Amino acid sequence: MSALVSPRRALMRGALTVATAAATLLVTALPEAASAHGSAADPPARAYDCLQRWSNNHQAPEMASQDPMCYQAWKADPSAMWNWNGLYREGVKGDHRAAIPDGQLCSAGRTQTGRYAALDAVGQWKATPKGRNFSVNIFDQAKHGADYVRVYITRQGFDPTKQQLGWGDLELVSQIGSTPAAKWQPADNGLSLSIDVDAGTRTGRHIVYTIWQASHMDQSYYFCSDVDFRAAA
Repeated sequence: MSALVSPRRALMRGALTVATAAATLLVTALPEAASAHGSAADPPARAYDCLQRWSNNHQAPEMASQDPMCYQAWKADPSAMWNWNGLYREGVKGDHRAAIPDGQLCSAGRTQTGRYAALDAVGQWKATPKGRNFSVNIFDQAKHGADYVRVYITRQGFDPTKQQLGWGDLELVSQIGSTPAAKWQPADNGLSLSIDVDAGTRTGRHIVYTIWQASHMDQSYYFCSDVDFRAAA
């Protein structure tokens, strides 16, 4: 299982930054983040990944050249990163395709009044190197557990740096059924769950798309994680 970077520490760093760097918008976003939900932590979902890299320096001008996709996301709505654990929809009833249009998969259909819309932007998102066999690790800050988790990967030939993601671009590669919180592993201020994945013969840049159906209510989480399959493993 891959090492899990502590989301709790990310929130602490973010809170300190907000306290000193001002931005009324960020301050108003913190209470929802503190209420706690979860995210894909490895490979990291886009909002979580941007928070990990830039929470202490999110106003740095060099982000524009070093990490342009995170830059446009921070500029569009900083609360998307502070609320990295709130990318969900309620009442979907399992009909994910009907709830989320093509081109809006990474924002969960512009959920939360469009807060995460910038995550749908096409471009050079930083990609996590992975081998053919890897694990998707979900961090559950609220200890919801899962009715199921489904992991998809884009088809070979899809170019996430140039193409908008649609349901037809994805292939289901792994899934697990009901997994109550008691079966998850303890993590820093929460729980973690690891889902084994075989990427097959895929190479190069891809998007790993994870749907986590929480157990406490009809609450569905959606995560776009950017990866680069550089070597078989």
